[in-house]
Amino acid sequence: MSEITTRMKRHVRHKLKDEKPTIWIGKDGLTPQLSIEIEKQLNKSRMLKVKILKSALQQETAKAIATKAAADAGAALVEVRGHVFILYRRHKKPPP
Repeated sequence: MSEITTRMKRHVRHKLKDEKPTIWIGKDGLTPQLSIEIEKQLNKSRMLKVKILKSALQQETAKAIATKAAADAGAALVEVRGHVFILYRRHKKPPP
């Protein structure tokens, strides 16, 4: 999992402040298809806002789901606020 500075966290939160979540985690929880979609969106835009629906919170807490999503994607968990969390990952450098 990548680490992120406090300053960078603030920057990412500010950038995504008015954005709507682009991925919703439903009653099935964090499925492999969702992990693939998270990976795709992080490759495209580095930052991602995810909403966890109440039906997904029957088995796990929002923090647990967010931590697992971050670990699966190799991204930093910027913030968990209520049922919404933000992930950030630096672009991978292409091999020489």
